[in-house]
Amino acid sequence: MKFTATFVTFLAIWVLLTGFVVQELIVGVFVSLALAIILVKFTNYEMSLQSPIKLLKFIVIYIPVFSWQLLLSNIDLAKRVLSPVIPLNPGIIKIDTDLKGDMGKLALANSITLTPGTLTMDVDDGLYIHCVDVVGENRVERKKNVSAQFENILKGIFK
Repeated sequence: MKFTATFVTFLAIWVLLTGFVVQELIVGVFVSLALAIILVKFTNYEMSLQSPIKLLKFIVIYIPVFSWQLLLSNIDLAKRVLSPVIPLNPGIIKIDTDLKGDMGKLALANSITLTPGTLTMDVDDGLYIHCVDVVGENRVERKKNVSAQFENILKGIFK
């Protein structure tokens, strides 16, 4: 199953990059097959029958929420930059996460980093994040402000 998923992923990427020309598709099958044979032992993921449902949740629910948060944080940071007195309260905070798998933590860390004003510096037993404006008195409030929306959706997608 892992070999098939790896092969299909490589072939899908090939088709997206080159199109549906027959000669390109034939070359893509051979290249994807070779890459899958070589790299399948290095891949560390599992596919299940729930994978299409999880992908649909990611596309339909997570991407719009992430896009909205991205827009809001861009506007917030633009206001800060254009303000005569830049209102900053920078700091490094630790956010505890309930996500167990590496892919879920990776998605959360990347989502936080991609929103302006935050940067995930390390993922250990929690996420260490540099924020332009630290809001909240304790870890629970800070988690609510930085990662709670992302994490609540990602819990339903990743382990």
